[in-house]
Amino acid sequence: MKELNDIILAYKKAVLQNKKTALVTVVHVEGSSYRRPGARMLVTEDGEITGAISGGCLEGDALRKARFAIFQQKNKIEIYDTTDEDDLKFGVQLGCNGIVYLLFEPIQDDNLNNPINLLKKIAEQRKNALLLTLFNLDKNAVQQGTCGFVNEDEHIFINEDLKPLIIECNDLLAGKSSETKYYERGFCALFQFIPPAIRLIIIGAGNDAQPLMEMASLLGWNIVVVDGRPSYATQQRFDKADEVIVAKPKDILSQLYVDEQTAVVLMTHNYNYDVAALKQLINTNCNYIGILGPKKKLHKMFDELNEKGPVIDDEQLSKIYGPVGLDIGAETSEEIALSVIAEIKAVFEKRNGASLKERATEIHERSLIPHHE
Repeated sequence: MKELNDIILAYKKAVLQNKKTALVTVVHVEGSSYRRPGARMLVTEDGEITGAISGGCLEGDALRKARFAIFQQKNKIEIYDTTDEDDLKFGVQLGCNGIVYLLFEPIQDDNLNNPINLLKKIAEQRKNALLLTLFNLDKNAVQQGTCGFVNEDEHIFINEDLKPLIIECNDLLAGKSSETKYYERGFCALFQFIPPAIRLIIIGAGNDAQPLMEMASLLGWNIVVVDGRPSYATQQRFDKADEVIVAKPKDILSQLYVDEQTAVVLMTHNYNYDVAALKQLINTNCNYIGILGPKKKLHKMFDELNEKGPVIDDEQLSKIYGPVGLDIGAETSEEIALSVIAEIKAVFEKRNGASLKERATEIHERSLIPHHE
């Protein structure tokens, strides 16, 4: 979501400066690539780039072609075949051993449903969404581009002919999954599931909470800091937080918005505050509750809640992580923040946090599309 927000802000700036822009999107990948379908970058007519569609190897050539697309005012597909040993013909040395399909879309500022405005609608609402992008594997075919989105409350398609796709959109939205589908004559659709940004609620405004805020901010997460001490919980101390709340544990839920994209870290160093906050949060639908401190403290909290209520069931227990963080040998507050951020990311991506060298399958799932001759 951070990349989308950066693109939206860059587009807003370009419009104010009367600059023309183009959106470049990875729509399909065969084999290996640095970025997956749905990765995007915005290019202005004078060569400014926001976002990324590779590890830096494709951006230079894509910049040139994006500026040409702006000049032509026409959507187009470009294909980078990095399986060819002679990839020098692209002016890049990719070494990814894959085929990358890039969609170039000049942005029409006066179109209310242009691709950037559709992204903006997704970013403005804290709801799961599905973005629809149509393309053709044949470079000479018409490339429709980013043309619709669906969430639980509304759907927008740029024309009526696309409405039959709403069934597939709703199915993938319900399954929280992305998919690239091939239909006929090279016609393809990228259905991209986009969840809201992770919302990180840091319970505790001590000095060790500041590195956690800093790292979460780099990732574009929504950050809320809560503490009962007004001298600690200040916007000045937590300048990158979206909200800083002074509250007693019993009042936390009345001042917080908690959803399934929410992670909570309890780190007040005050046992009574932490256990009271856990009591409030345990019945919410957040997917991660991390508790700073040793296992002895964690078991004491469980015993107290099970004795006084509410009793913690297996489902609630499964989302509690204590001691918080991945086992990376962290000691300083910055190192602990790194281990916590990594664990939260792994939990939300349903990964185990192990080294990639131990992974038997591909890092990213591959979408397979039959070749169109």
